Amino acid sequence: MKLIVLSIFSISSILIFNIKNQDPLQKSIERGEEIYADFCVSCHLPNGEGVKNVYPPLAQSDYLMTQRAKSIHAIKFGLDDEIVVNGITYNGNMAAMGLSDDEVADVMNYITNQWGNTNSKIITEAEVSNIKN
Repeated sequence: MKLIVLSIFSISSILIFNIKNQDPLQKSIERGEEIYADFCVSCHLPNGEGVKNVYPPLAQSDYLMTQRAKSIHAIKFGLDDEIVVNGITYNGNMAAMGLSDDEVADVMNYITNQWGNTNSKIITEAEVSNIKN
């Protein structure tokens, strides 16, 4: 009987582990973290706080969380417009990083789920591909 209970517990644990590891949002966030480290961290910093009046914060960013399409557009095509983030005006230039649509989706999923940001609605490659310049 102990063997049966142990077997059931082991199988349940494996199934739960596999289901958790198949979560598409979590997988995208993990990939996005690597992209952030390669392309974004030098300006927006490891903690997502940016540099006041120079590089806007991503941490607890009202713009990032309420301007989803504009945020995707900025990552995909770069940004050369004035934006207001958390009440501060930024008028810098962000070059396009040359990321593919799936990479843009992954980094967006990462930054919208870090540093006090929460976004349970996954950003997909299809959504990013619909954003045009």
